Amino acid sequence: MGAFDGFRTLFNIRKERRRPPRGPRPKLGAKIYLHDVRMVVQSGLSDELWDWLQELGFREVTFSPDRRRYRDLPRSMVLQLYDAPRDEWRPLLKQAIRESSVRPPVKLSSRPARATSQ
Repeated sequence: MGAFDGFRTLFNIRKERRRPPRGPRPKLGAKIYLHDVRMVVQSGLSDELWDWLQELGFREVTFSPDRRRYRDLPRSMVLQLYDAPRDEWRPLLKQAIRESSVRPPVKLSSRPARATSQ
C-alpha cells in the first residue's frame, strides 16, 4: 500500500464504485459478477435471464488483471439456473450463492523453475 493509498484509508476518503452500465449478453466463457460472487457464462444463458441478472446488478468482468477475490458459483447450480423457469430463478440463485466457494488468487511466478541435471 502506497502512502497516498494509506492516507485515503486513514481518513476514510474512499469513493464507492459506480455500477457499470448495462451491456449486451456476454460471450461463452466470460465471467460475470455481483459484489463478491462470480459465475462463468456457459451455453444456455438466455437474453431474458441475462436481463434479470442485470436488474439484480450482475455485470461482466471487463478489467484485467482482476485482483478482486470472489466466491465462485458452482457450475452445476449455474446450469440448473439456466434450465429453470423464471419463477425459480431467485431461489436457485440464493442456493447457488450459499454453496459458492472462495477460490484463492493464482500467483504466477515471473519465471518457471528449470530442472538442471548434474
